[in-house]
Amino acid sequence: MSTSFLPRFVPPPSQDLEESGRLILRDGTVANLRLVQASDGESLTRFFHELAAEDTSRQFLSVSVPNAELISKLVSERDPQVARTLVVTRGSGNGTRIVATGAYIARDPRTAEVALAVADSLRGKGVGTLMLERLALLAVRNGFSRFCAVTSADNQPMRDVFRESGFEERDRAEQGGIEFDLSVVPTERSVAREEFRDRVATVASLRPFFRPNAVAVIGASRDPSSIGHRVLVGMVQAGYRGSIYPINPKATEIAGLKAYPSVRALPEMPELAVIAVPAAAVMRVVDDCAAGGVRALVLISAGFAEMGGDGVALQKSLVEKVRGYGMRMVGPNCLGLLNADPAVMLNASFTPHFPPSGRIGMSSQSGAVGLAVMGAASRYGLGFSTFVSVGNKADVSGNDLLQYWEEDPNTDVILLYLESFGNPRRFARIARRVGHRKPVVVLQSGLTRSGGRAAGSHTAALATNATAVEALFRQTGVVRAGSLEEMFDLALTLGSQPPPRGPRVAIVTNAGGPGILAADACEASGLTVPEVSPELRKRLATLIPGAASLGNPIDLIAAAGPAAYRHAIEAMLTSGEFDSLLAIYTPVGLAETSDVQKAIMDGIAAARKAGGTVQPALACIVGQEQNRAYLECPGERVPSYPFPETPARVLGKVAAYGAWRAQPPGVFPDFGDLHLAAAQAVCRDALAKRGENWLSAEESRTVLTAAAGLPLVPAEFARTADEAVNAAERLGFPVAVKLASRRFVHKSELGGVRLGLTDRDAVRRAFDEIHKRVAQENQPDAMDGVLVQSMLRGGVEVMAGVTHDPLFGPLIAFGLGGIHVEILADVCFRVAPLTDRDAAEMVRGIRGFRLLEGYRGHPPADVEAIQETLLRVSRLAEDVPEIGEIDLNPIFAFPPGQGCQIADARIRVRSVR
Repeated sequence: MSTSFLPRFVPPPSQDLEESGRLILRDGTVANLRLVQASDGESLTRFFHELAAEDTSRQFLSVSVPNAELISKLVSERDPQVARTLVVTRGSGNGTRIVATGAYIARDPRTAEVALAVADSLRGKGVGTLMLERLALLAVRNGFSRFCAVTSADNQPMRDVFRESGFEERDRAEQGGIEFDLSVVPTERSVAREEFRDRVATVASLRPFFRPNAVAVIGASRDPSSIGHRVLVGMVQAGYRGSIYPINPKATEIAGLKAYPSVRALPEMPELAVIAVPAAAVMRVVDDCAAGGVRALVLISAGFAEMGGDGVALQKSLVEKVRGYGMRMVGPNCLGLLNADPAVMLNASFTPHFPPSGRIGMSSQSGAVGLAVMGAASRYGLGFSTFVSVGNKADVSGNDLLQYWEEDPNTDVILLYLESFGNPRRFARIARRVGHRKPVVVLQSGLTRSGGRAAGSHTAALATNATAVEALFRQTGVVRAGSLEEMFDLALTLGSQPPPRGPRVAIVTNAGGPGILAADACEASGLTVPEVSPELRKRLATLIPGAASLGNPIDLIAAAGPAAYRHAIEAMLTSGEFDSLLAIYTPVGLAETSDVQKAIMDGIAAARKAGGTVQPALACIVGQEQNRAYLECPGERVPSYPFPETPARVLGKVAAYGAWRAQPPGVFPDFGDLHLAAAQAVCRDALAKRGENWLSAEESRTVLTAAAGLPLVPAEFARTADEAVNAAERLGFPVAVKLASRRFVHKSELGGVRLGLTDRDAVRRAFDEIHKRVAQENQPDAMDGVLVQSMLRGGVEVMAGVTHDPLFGPLIAFGLGGIHVEILADVCFRVAPLTDRDAAEMVRGIRGFRLLEGYRGHPPADVEAIQETLLRVSRLAEDVPEIGEIDLNPIFAFPPGQGCQIADARIRVRSVR
């Protein structure tokens, strides 16, 4: 192995599959993307003829109008190494039509000719670029590295698509036209362009939800107890700045507003419709909205996928219809959404509480949680920019909203309440980027251990649903809340104070008990409460004589007045010795609480003027009447909490976020000696022959060494005792002899490991004993043979592994190795793909890292070699989806510069659909 690598640029994961799902266009409208079907021949023929009538200068695969033979090839070819064709559709039901298509056809194993065609109705909306992105992903997955294309010299739209894609491209004149040559291997520029286009289009698609010109409330009722009535009245009472149109064919006026029988009957085209009708009527309402020019739907109605059974199919048909019309949808089965911007004041929900205007954006998967949040907002002093209840997340998801809030100038803090992940890999990519600009706080429910999992390896036995979520959050800088209350507590600080630049906390208090509680909570949260320097102690002694303690916490004693607080706070914040400040006041003396609060604010303000501007300041007024509050200082708000442990825990999580954000982003590595196609061939061959099972020892070594470049202990496979003896002599004594079996996973439990064998007789005896032990299990055919290995001396035993989570994909594990790994459970997980920073944090994230640094006379381990092993394992698991589990245990990590070697390796393969 080599510790040097080149950066690898990974395109952002699609919301759906690369070859199917939604496309969000440049103007924020939506279309459906899918693979071509055999039944599309007639529709494609019609599409090309209509296209030719619009512009005869266009070409598709070097011809102006593809003939029947070419179209037949496009719709019938199923081998992606020969050709792939995508189509984009618009419309609903029998009115669905093809509006764009793109295809590649192989010229040789590495090069394919690509062609794109887009109807005039979608020209200039980025459809061609989006199809090129998807075709490039599919092509690279199937071994292609270059696209070529021939187009007419005056086909400027096609030339713009190629040049704006970000791919490296060359062009040359070719028989009156232009031939383009593109490298479709992702580059930094192409990935950045793709992410930018995705972000811009997503934001454009969500703008009609939050800033519509007008709103139609469909299902508005005169019955005050109905959802439709509550939505309408709530919107009126919130003071929405645009036009509100009740839609009810049986009413002429509702809540003082003129009612209309349908959206088509309105005097203007509303961009947003809020729908509160029975599920059976929703499809007809969507048709009416599309005809009336609506761009965004908030579907409050229930009765879809949350019901299971027919509801799942109904929701699928609903999404297809909504996307076919180019619209986007929040819900179904949701509370609704709101925008508290004073310029908008939109309450498109049935919550009776409209929160104060502020700079928090929140998404909730639960309507009940949303109602609770809106009700508590005023009590907690929380102001919102926008709030969305996403319900079933059939279309608009938390990932979409993250991108909207990333660009929203009115949002500084993002809160997410999640009950499930729809696309965690996409979430990871977006949250990692957003987190470097704005904090993302997540409360995740439902983190129970998966039931019924057959844990075949150490790695799988240690992995849980909570493990994957925790790994994802750590990688992406997400601030994890343990409860709704803690989510609010974090929001108070993140929305008003900068993250600390380090772990050092200064505590100022007038009572010893609360100060000690705060100090203990700080230490438990990964912070430090260091002693003040002698110089600062002298300064404090002159400012606050008679204090009980001038250490840290600074105990001003119960009789301390406001002046003591002001002086102590200013001194601590300007000393340069601390990264944050916590001021605690317990009303036990004669001073008025309001006077002490003002003194705290004055002390902070004085420190800011004197240069102490970077440290966050928090307060605790023990037993304060309000649950949470802000102290208003000039130019800032200081969050105040009722109990001392709360701000300490908040500071711990905010400081961890600050430390994450201060680090440079990691790099996805690429190694020049990888042959992952060969690894995939081994796995597919094993699946074809034996189905889902463990690879043989020989197959595993081929995958790990020849394909992934991982360092295994020198070894030979032997089927007989004689072969084992000969292998031992070639390797040199002493050797180890280990059972090779695709059926028995844990060899040591079966007595299938013999170590330190020093001669031929010992090797022969070991082979016979292992064979006899397997026979005692009444499974003599379970023994493939033995692996004869060179004995290793020294080094620290660690382990690495992979388990495939059905939702999160490959989880990479690292920890101390040997037979005690599951007992010690000192293992760190991350979600693939790993960056170099992820690998470094994994190695340093286990409790046993001190052993790798060198401990009690033992030399340190080659940490860089361990990190490279993790990166190679991650790449293997990512690029070979047939790998279900990898167990590398133990790995011997030797001193720096001597690398590491894998002593035992097992790989389980799985079917991929």
